[in-house]
Amino acid sequence: MSPANVPVRGTLSIGEVLSQLRGDFPDITISKIRFLEDQGLVQPDRTPSGYRKFSSSDVARLRYVLSQQRDHYLPLRVIKEQLEAIDRGHGGPGGSPRLAHLPVLDNAPTPEHFRAAPAAMRLSREELLNTAGLRSEQLGELEQFGLIAPCNPGYYDDDALAVARVVAELGRFGIEGRHLRSFKSAADREVGLFAQVATPLRQRSSDGRAKAEETVRELAALSVQLHTALVQIGLRDIVN
Repeated sequence: MSPANVPVRGTLSIGEVLSQLRGDFPDITISKIRFLEDQGLVQPDRTPSGYRKFSSSDVARLRYVLSQQRDHYLPLRVIKEQLEAIDRGHGGPGGSPRLAHLPVLDNAPTPEHFRAAPAAMRLSREELLNTAGLRSEQLGELEQFGLIAPCNPGYYDDDALAVARVVAELGRFGIEGRHLRSFKSAADREVGLFAQVATPLRQRSSDGRAKAEETVRELAALSVQLHTALVQIGLRDIVN
């Protein structure tokens, strides 16, 4: 066996891996790393006493998985297929993944707001109106129908701004807040359905939170794909 093909033995503890990854992925936890191992995305060595020992290649794989989740919103099933492609030879030196040589989902949704992240903005009502291009009566209508709610009395966050901007664009076509109540109802039903799937996962093991988080992310991505497909089918009847 040539030196290039000799497996790299793991030397890093799971805590050391966590420290290396946390700078780029602040939400990473030991439970999430264990969950990714359980899903077969990384296979660290084990000491005789059972402790995990990760190599630099293991860390590269974890970094790739987390990047694909964050930047491309791919489910773990697809990321695992990509890693298997890398293992068949479509990878860089030392087995480091290279995105350019990997298969990707066609038309895969990348809705960044599905990724759990603390709100960074604190906008006054006037700032929200000016930034989103909404009129005061439009915002009042959105609040009335539950599409937007202040995070604190008189202040709004990133989520409110995201909704307000989309509604402002829809308003250019004559679509008003009252027309969008069905969007909110549909979203609430989806969230309720996903909660039925994810909540039991949180309660089954110490790694349940990571499993529930990944499940919700994948469900959300599939939901967007389904919605897009159904709208595309319906639009054919309009334009043809």
